[in-house]
Amino acid sequence: MPHSGEKKKVVIFGGGTGLATLVRGLKKYPVEITAVVTVADDGGSSGRLLDEYDIPPPGDVRNVMAALSDVEPLIEKMFQYRFASSKDLKGHSLGNLMLAAMTNITGDFARAVEQMSHILNIQGKVLPAANQRITLHAELEDGTIVTGESKIPVYGRRIRKVYLSPTEVKPLPETIQALRNADLVIFGPGSLYTSILPTILVQAIRDAVMECSAKKVYICNLTTQAGETFEYSASEHVKALYDHAGGAFIDTVLLNTTDFTTLYEEGEYKGPPSPVEHDMAELEKLVPNVVKREIATLIDGQIRHESKEVASWLIQYMESTAGKKKM
Repeated sequence: MPHSGEKKKVVIFGGGTGLATLVRGLKKYPVEITAVVTVADDGGSSGRLLDEYDIPPPGDVRNVMAALSDVEPLIEKMFQYRFASSKDLKGHSLGNLMLAAMTNITGDFARAVEQMSHILNIQGKVLPAANQRITLHAELEDGTIVTGESKIPVYGRRIRKVYLSPTEVKPLPETIQALRNADLVIFGPGSLYTSILPTILVQAIRDAVMECSAKKVYICNLTTQAGETFEYSASEHVKALYDHAGGAFIDTVLLNTTDFTTLYEEGEYKGPPSPVEHDMAELEKLVPNVVKREIATLIDGQIRHESKEVASWLIQYMESTAGKKKM
C-alpha cells in the first residue's frame, strides 16, 4: 500500500465507451490511474489507419485519452472531432490522425501516446495493451472462425473463445509494473469479447494479472450485447473471463439494480438491449463478493454506467479493503 499522502494506484482494463465513462468519474479523485486499452479495433477510422500507416488502431486509445484529459472543453472537442464532408478525411477523427502523425514522427505508437498525453495534460496514464498490430479472432460455437474485431459481432452466434495473432505479443513494461504496484485492478465495463478480453490475451499481462496481489473488481455490463453476449447472465460474463485467463481471479463483481424503465419518460423502455440477468447462485460460486448498486443512467438515449456513482463506490471499496492485498 502507498505511504501516507501517496495516491492509491488503480489499473483499469478495457476499451470503448465503457472505459472512457469510468475514467471520467475516477479522475476526479486523488488516485493514480493507469488505463490499459485494447488495440484490437479494425473498423472505421481506426481500421483505415491500420491499413494505411501500419500502426495499432488508435480509436479506443483516443477515447480514453480524451476522457482523462484536463484541457479546455474546446480542445477536447477538437481532438474528438470527426470529419464528415471531405472525401479523403470523411469518417476520420482528428485525434486518430494526430496519433498516426505522432507515431510517424516518433517511430513508435506507445511513444506517440505518451507525447500526446503531455499535450492533452492527461490525468493518469494511457497504455496500449500492445505496441504493435494485432488481430482478434473468434471461434464460434459451431466452429466458425471469424477474423477481425469489427466482424465478430456480425455473425450473431455464441462465441466459444477469442484469441490473438500473432500469439507472441509483448506488452509495455509499464503495464506489468503498474500491475505489480496496483492497489486496485478493474475490468470493464465494456464489450466482453472485443474490448476487455483482448487486453488479457497478451500472455505477460495475463500472468501479471493472475500474480497481482491487488484486489480485482469486475464491473459487469448493464445489458447484454447482440453478437457478443446475447442472453448472457452475470455468471457467464465472469466464466468467460476465467476461461480466457486460465483460472479464477475476480474478488468482487459490481452489479446494477436500477430499473431501466425509471430512466425513460413514462417508462417507455421496451428493450432490447436486455438487462444482464443476475444469477446470484451461480455467480456466488465464482466470486467471493457480489455488490449491487444503482449505477445506470441514460445518455443520449443509451443506457450507460453512471460514472460518478461507480467511481464513488470504487473509492469506498478501496478504502474498505485497504491493507487486504493478497499475500
